[in-house]
Amino acid sequence: MTDLNAQILQACDDTCKALPEDSINRLLQELPEWQLITEESINKISRSYHFSDFCSALSFCNRIAALAEEANHHPRLCLEWGKLHACWWTHSVKGLHINDFIMAARSDDAYTVSQDKQD
Repeated sequence: MTDLNAQILQACDDTCKALPEDSINRLLQELPEWQLITEESINKISRSYHFSDFCSALSFCNRIAALAEEANHHPRLCLEWGKLHACWWTHSVKGLHINDFIMAARSDDAYTVSQDKQD
């Protein structure tokens, strides 16, 4: 667990800017399972979560969807048998904002809880 998950999401208005590369790299150190990707010149962070079956992956997908709705910050989610791929970025800044890292940390915490329930 990182301290990121306990942080409050920051308001992001027209004055918000995407994080610089040094900040991104520092924050990624707190989320070792996440990787930086670039799509159409937009930095994003992504991770795949693995499960023993489709229903477990679907249940986790729904948990991430609930977290996203609660925060009004939504990822791209791709559900497959035994796997959920999540990708966070902030559309309004066309890149990464601290909120993406906070939500990634919250996603990881939700995954840890879901795995504990399966054991």
